[in-house]
Amino acid sequence: MVSVVHSLQQSSGEADALSQVCLGLPGPAVARAAAALELAREAYGDKLLGTGESILQHALGMALIVASLDLDVDARIAALLFAANEHVKDCNEHLKVGFGDTVAGLVAGLHRLGSLRPLTRAAAGAGEGVAEVQAQTEILRKMLLAMVDDIRVVLLRLASRVQTLRFLGKQPGAVRNEMARESLLIYAPLANRLGIWHVKWELEDLSFRYLEPETYKRIATMLDEKRGERESFIDEAVARLQAEMATVGVRAEIYGRPKHIFSIWNKMRGKDIDFEKVYDVRAVRIIVDEIKDCYTALGIVHHLWQPIHGEFDDYISHPKGNFYRSLHTAVEVEDGRSLEVQIRTREMHEHAELGVAAHWRYKESGSSAKAGGAYEDKISWLRQLLSWRDEIADSAEWVQQFKRAALDDTIYVLTPQDKVIDLPRGATPLDFAYRLHTDLGHRCRGAKIDGHMVPLNTPLQNGQRVEISTIKSGGPSRDWLNPAQGYLVTSRARSKAKQWFAAQDEAEMLAQGRSLVTKELQREGQSQANLDELAVKLGLKSADALFLAAARGEVGMRSIDVALRGGAQELPPEPERSIASTASTSATWRHAIRSGSSARSGGRSRAPSIRST
Repeated sequence: MVSVVHSLQQSSGEADALSQVCLGLPGPAVARAAAALELAREAYGDKLLGTGESILQHALGMALIVASLDLDVDARIAALLFAANEHVKDCNEHLKVGFGDTVAGLVAGLHRLGSLRPLTRAAAGAGEGVAEVQAQTEILRKMLLAMVDDIRVVLLRLASRVQTLRFLGKQPGAVRNEMARESLLIYAPLANRLGIWHVKWELEDLSFRYLEPETYKRIATMLDEKRGERESFIDEAVARLQAEMATVGVRAEIYGRPKHIFSIWNKMRGKDIDFEKVYDVRAVRIIVDEIKDCYTALGIVHHLWQPIHGEFDDYISHPKGNFYRSLHTAVEVEDGRSLEVQIRTREMHEHAELGVAAHWRYKESGSSAKAGGAYEDKISWLRQLLSWRDEIADSAEWVQQFKRAALDDTIYVLTPQDKVIDLPRGATPLDFAYRLHTDLGHRCRGAKIDGHMVPLNTPLQNGQRVEISTIKSGGPSRDWLNPAQGYLVTSRARSKAKQWFAAQDEAEMLAQGRSLVTKELQREGQSQANLDELAVKLGLKSADALFLAAARGEVGMRSIDVALRGGAQELPPEPERSIASTASTSATWRHAIRSGSSARSGGRSRAPSIRST
């Protein structure tokens, strides 16, 4: 597991920082990084970011974090040159020549993500309801991932945010609080989802410290020990468990961590419990080969320390609903401190971390945490790639696999009000209009993408801003339903358009049937007849059903005449006069609809076929 331990403040200058940035790199890579730092120094000079931090110092701090994540030299160089697009002339070509296509692509990707900054800022300060905020932040997390071709861009963005929060430690104010809220809503869940735990913990703890300083201090005081002391306690517990497991011949991987302050507060708030009831402030995990070894390990834990009553759960015999399996227990050690212990097999661990029961799925709220599907499968793949990078001998192979890890087949586009809308890849402005509102789709007559007019069948791309032009009234064109013309891709939009035409067909037939039945009643001198009663006599539910049946030719004149006379009078034999046979205009109109020659846009007017705008 990675650990974000580097800090620019610990370095004695740029030379020392560069040596830390290049830690573990071969000689040629070190030379490339040094050249990147020189370019950064020339390009940034004494310029500052909006937070007040020196751009050069931010780049160095960001690169140190990237190095601590064991990313390759291209990612470290991209961190140093993260702001080059704004400060280097012909940046893309310059970077391609000097550092290669990969570095240029990473820097360009960071620049694209920067365009989302107003959206993430707005989401963090949104005043809508809780459900709306959760939906928008979840879709923004996905959009951040979908807008990059190389997942390292997201890791670079996370490193940048960690560096920003570190710098803001001594800069209280509105900017710091805004950054902290945004980090909790957007970036910490992303780090969690990708399994970059130490980045997640630092983002959460720093944000919580800035937003709730008194609560943060209170919990820190209640811990009554420094983080280093807690880590020392866990190290001792791990060593003791390893010795006992070796004695009984059980092979086990044991590791632990002190629970961070934000997580403690989250548990206290979520379970409405006091600090004394948070037993996993210190926790270890034991991973063994077989199920029987899990119970052997449990026996050893309970032999070493006193179990806490009511804090044992056997999710192996009784798995959770998401098939999560593990043994959980909490014990009290000799000096009175509590320790949580989780015990599971390697298979259970892989399932919990990467499978159906992946940690982020039940730790996060929001739509995707319950949705399942290809998106989660690909998140699991990304996490596996992160965990396997040390095992892959050829680093180039790992990079190529990462670059191929496109997240899903969803695109994310923006409304003029900066609301993010998710659509399937290939969706058009018409699909976008129908997604916003059915009536907007019906009345759509034009679209702009990023301020430029485009045909309505133009496929949308990630991050585009879409604006719809409408008419005051009317409906869709039948051309929209022609698959060959590509106007509507989503099944929802196609269904709404078909429903509109079906409703129009029915309304037209209803009007024609009403006219024909009314004329027949007048001819028979029965214009005051109760139409609902007449319909019932004919075996129909209502007057409207009678009108439709008449327009379709399902009810003839003889049947209506008999029903008007109460069904008792014998009529002279004559051919059944079907209303359909006396209404050639109705038949012609229906034929025109079925053949697609009519392209009405509402009422009785014809709308032009929309092939381009």
